[in-house]
Amino acid sequence: MDQPAKNTTSGYHLSELVYYALRLGTIGFGGPVALVGYMHRDLVERKKWITESEYKEGLTLAQLMPGPLAAQLAIYLGYVHYKILGATLVGIAFVLPSFLMVLAIGWAYVTFGGISWMQSVFYGVGASVIGIITISAYKLTQKTIGKNILLWSIYSASAATTIITESESIWLFLGAGLIVWAIRTSPWRNWPNSVNAAFLPPFVTLASAENSLAELLAKIAMFFTKAGAFVFGSGLAIVPFLYSGVVKEYGWLNDQEFLDAVAVAMITPGPVVITVGFIGYLVTGRGTDFLTGFAGASAAALATFLPCYLLTIIPAPYFKKHGKRPGIVAFVDGVTAAAVGAIAGACVVLGRRTIFENGWTPEIPKILLLLVTIGLLLKFKKLPEPLIVLGAAIIGLLIFPFVHANR
Repeated sequence: MDQPAKNTTSGYHLSELVYYALRLGTIGFGGPVALVGYMHRDLVERKKWITESEYKEGLTLAQLMPGPLAAQLAIYLGYVHYKILGATLVGIAFVLPSFLMVLAIGWAYVTFGGISWMQSVFYGVGASVIGIITISAYKLTQKTIGKNILLWSIYSASAATTIITESESIWLFLGAGLIVWAIRTSPWRNWPNSVNAAFLPPFVTLASAENSLAELLAKIAMFFTKAGAFVFGSGLAIVPFLYSGVVKEYGWLNDQEFLDAVAVAMITPGPVVITVGFIGYLVTGRGTDFLTGFAGASAAALATFLPCYLLTIIPAPYFKKHGKRPGIVAFVDGVTAAAVGAIAGACVVLGRRTIFENGWTPEIPKILLLLVTIGLLLKFKKLPEPLIVLGAAIIGLLIFPFVHANR
């Protein structure tokens, strides 16, 4: 019981941060872009539990390490004042609500044969979520980039790269950090004597028997461990990797089931990567057996999030110890500028995919929902995002049949 109930330097109880993570995982819509924005707004600006520099360190580490962005940032922020215990409890609290939600949806999906209403709900929610993401990215840009011309240049280049390629590159983040470090410091001085890089992809070993559930669970664990350990970028970056594996390589899901899985992740709060729980349930729960479905969902989720947990807490002490050095600060600023630029670029990419369904023909109802969402968030600063998402879902259910009736 060495862990104090309250850290004297933080001003908050660990239980308060865990409750916040639980709440964010329960009502935090918008995907990784919005979630990292909520953490900055709530923990840095409003509650002041986390400093701006600590947040930047966490965001940089989350961008440099493979795995889901929002989950890694939450884990690091738990580590800041409460070390491994804080990282562990915050990480579990952040992921658990959305895992339980996709588990329930997976059971309903298998039991009742698909989710026909999902398209209608996502029609409204998708456009509204883009508005929420846009506001979050705008505030994050204002706070982290400021008026620095160098950071704006990196931010713009990163945003343009993301928009053009529709992907994120670890080399761009590293290059941005090195550029700012080289310009602000003398490269031949102040360089740490050693740089410790910890990449420890876990190897999963499970007992298996021919054509048994254990064998299937072992395959699920191995595949999703690779997904969590070697896919960089936001939670959405894992989608192409998942598609190539669960649809093309293993044939666990067909195209429509995979699209439904992604839609489930988008219309539920919490990290987008939690779609792996839904996929795991479908793979093992075909016979409407909840326990085997639960086993598959748990294996997929644990295998995906364990690498990102380890790849956050292992290098975290280095960031905490050396994060204030001028060279490290410069590197962090550069990576942060590139990361926020990539987030802004992702808003454009996601918005284009959501608003323009067929080529470049815009969906007028979606544009109106997007503009209304942005207007409401700008007008009413404390308006809860879940309330907006709920309203958008209801609108989607009402208008979707009419919008597509003439097609």
